[in-house]
Amino acid sequence: MARRGGPSVLAIVLAGGEGKRLMPLTADRAKPAVPFGGIYRLIDFALSNLVNSGFLRMVVLTQYKSHSLDRHIAKAWRMSTMLGNYVAPVPAQQRRGKQWFSGSADAIYQSLNLIYDEKPEIVVVVGADHVYRMDFDQMIDQHMQSGARASVAAIRQPIELADQFGVIELAEGQGSKIGAFREKPSDPVGLADSPHEVLASMGNYVFDTDALIEAVIADAEDDNSKHDMGGNIIPSFVERGEAHAYDFRDNDIPGTTDRDRGYWRDVGTIDSFYDSHMDLVSIHPIFNLYNYAWPILTSGTNYPPAKFVHGGSDRSGMATGSMVSPGCIVSGSVIGNSVLANNVKVHSFAQVDDAILMDNVDIGRHCRIQRAIIDKDVHVPDGASIGLNHEEDLARGFTVTESGITVVGKGTVIKP
Repeated sequence: MARRGGPSVLAIVLAGGEGKRLMPLTADRAKPAVPFGGIYRLIDFALSNLVNSGFLRMVVLTQYKSHSLDRHIAKAWRMSTMLGNYVAPVPAQQRRGKQWFSGSADAIYQSLNLIYDEKPEIVVVVGADHVYRMDFDQMIDQHMQSGARASVAAIRQPIELADQFGVIELAEGQGSKIGAFREKPSDPVGLADSPHEVLASMGNYVFDTDALIEAVIADAEDDNSKHDMGGNIIPSFVERGEAHAYDFRDNDIPGTTDRDRGYWRDVGTIDSFYDSHMDLVSIHPIFNLYNYAWPILTSGTNYPPAKFVHGGSDRSGMATGSMVSPGCIVSGSVIGNSVLANNVKVHSFAQVDDAILMDNVDIGRHCRIQRAIIDKDVHVPDGASIGLNHEEDLARGFTVTESGITVVGKGTVIKP
């Protein structure tokens, strides 16, 4: 909990998201529990950033279909109890009445006992479903130097995308102080030093503890509030002149390259989820999982190394431009520009291109898979094709996005 030579810190991870736009991947799990990058879950990115920042006491507020998320945290995120460190999943406790969380601010309000017990000087609040690297220690440094009571992490985005974000407008001539916080504006104002860009909220915040407590209590008493951190709590700090922005561009992560510096993706849709995976398998990754100076952490597995078998002219087991996880067997088949999670089997004469295959997927002989996401525990029978004919995909009950990505839900039974 103690920051390196600084104030004590408690980290709160907001992980109750339903993730409707990621259906069917969220049909059986909370959005932060969705598998990502072969061996990870989305929440691993937030937790890894906090651990790498030196914050080792974290609570994860859960709500929607949280079993797989709770199980992952219990298995993967065990801290040293000798040092008093922990990652604790906390469901809605109904301490304030017989209701579930009605918003992200209400989630913190209903969980104030966690803050009272820990007595931190600073509370860091982060989302659980973004892909990025960030040193929150640097953000806290600016927070304390600026005199802010609340700080908002902000990333520069093209001005034409402003209507997709909560947009921060800086107070003129007052450094990082926020003058206005506008939700998805249609008439955005560009930055003074970069008129073609705006500052978009990343959903990550730093608060003085007493100020956060006062804000969520006041918000709970407001019947007109939506009880949302970005929509209600931050604007209340802005109105009082107590909110500052932290420009993500200034965050310096060890081991980053010019290509992946400042990477941040909200994987809130199937298309963005798919595109983020394609970023991973680029020849020079747009997001580099191989940066061991700031590792993305997760649980280990007992699977053996991946295996590629058959090398004859008629059938060769091979993968190019792809990430292949432990336990996979590529047998006489060809994988291109794809991500294979743990224990995937791809049988002879199959071809898989531009695809994401999650744990325990089994691809039969002579199958063709293209621009598809196949969730866990799906067996694709011999000779089947997915992603080549969207009308057939829809007729079989699969999801097809407007951009042409086919998604097969977890455990789907595909008839031969």
